[in-house]
Amino acid sequence: MRPTQAPAPRTESRGAAPEPRRRPAPPQWTAWAFLAPVTLYLGLFYAYPLYRNLDLSLRDYTVRSFVQGDAPFTGLANYRKIFDDPTFAPALLHTAVFTAVCLVFQYAIGLALAVFFHQNFRLSATLRALFLVPWLLPLIVSASTWSWILNSESGIVNTLLGALGVGPVNWLTSPSWSLASVIIANIWIGVPFNLVVLHSGLQSIPAGLYEAAALDGANAWQRFWRITFPLLRPVSAITLLLGLVYTLKVFDIIWIMTKGGPADSSTTFATWSYRLGFGNLLPAFGPGAAVGNLLVVAALVFGLIYLKVQRKQALS
Repeated sequence: MRPTQAPAPRTESRGAAPEPRRRPAPPQWTAWAFLAPVTLYLGLFYAYPLYRNLDLSLRDYTVRSFVQGDAPFTGLANYRKIFDDPTFAPALLHTAVFTAVCLVFQYAIGLALAVFFHQNFRLSATLRALFLVPWLLPLIVSASTWSWILNSESGIVNTLLGALGVGPVNWLTSPSWSLASVIIANIWIGVPFNLVVLHSGLQSIPAGLYEAAALDGANAWQRFWRITFPLLRPVSAITLLLGLVYTLKVFDIIWIMTKGGPADSSTTFATWSYRLGFGNLLPAFGPGAAVGNLLVVAALVFGLIYLKVQRKQALS
């Protein structure tokens, strides 16, 4: 006779609470519903304009073909045309000088003002708010104001120079001074942005570091160079990147003040692209779009460099 197998002991007691039911995972369409507005916005206002601009640069568009949409495909002919244009080299040089000088002075002045206002003295917040006025003004107002200030005959700058015994300077009509004039105006407009961003970065630096450095005998310059500047590098990097992208595409200031002249002395890629596409009776849409794409590529390259540097710093 085979022995009977004893029943397995029950692991649960009668009074044990039942396991809580797991909530069903949210359906996939919910995630897509949240992503849809952003995806639609990026597609309509970023991807499609970039595609259309690339298509313009690869075809021979005229006014008729632009309306009817039957422009012939020309490949890289428009890019070869702008590279062979005598305006290309001066415009490239002016774009590089304009961008580099504006970035250096906007960052340096903005950082100095941020450190100054970080002391939180009386009227600090009021004065800091007043420095935002150039940034808040419409660009057409700022450019028109600087055109009046630097006017050769009735400008306030030449009036002050005359009071000091210095002859008038043709700020906007001289090939030697036109680029410097638009650089000065753009620096004045961009300093408040650097001030705001860098001042917010200074707020995140612990005050105890400065107190410890002061106890060790560090002076103000040593505290700035050993504490403030290194800890401000991430904020400085994004500030310079945003300033670079903005400065590359500056058009309003230059066009209102000098229109890229005289004799192309203040022409940059932004103003050259506009002049090719819309500034002539026979617009050259293809070459104008090609010049604009060069600005897009330049901004993209510097953006990739920034991401690579940030990734390397994060790994180290």
